[in-house]
Amino acid sequence: MAEIVFGGMPAWLLEAYLVELGGTPDGDAAVAGDGWRATLEARARDGIAIARVAVHIEGARADVVMAALRKKAQRGGG
Repeated sequence: MAEIVFGGMPAWLLEAYLVELGGTPDGDAAVAGDGWRATLEARARDGIAIARVAVHIEGARADVVMAALRKKAQRGGG
């Protein structure tokens, strides 16, 4: 299983990225693809209103999908 926490990025956008990576929405806050399944969990930090979303990916292709998700979620300044 692989896990990463994204800050400042909404769950709906991460879910859209997972769909772009070949997944299909699979219930509430979950996306499943060939050889993997991801769940998204919104987390709040004490007293801070910044969105934090933990993404858990399990399955034989978890590491591959996690690496691709990290790349999609990178943002350049400008």
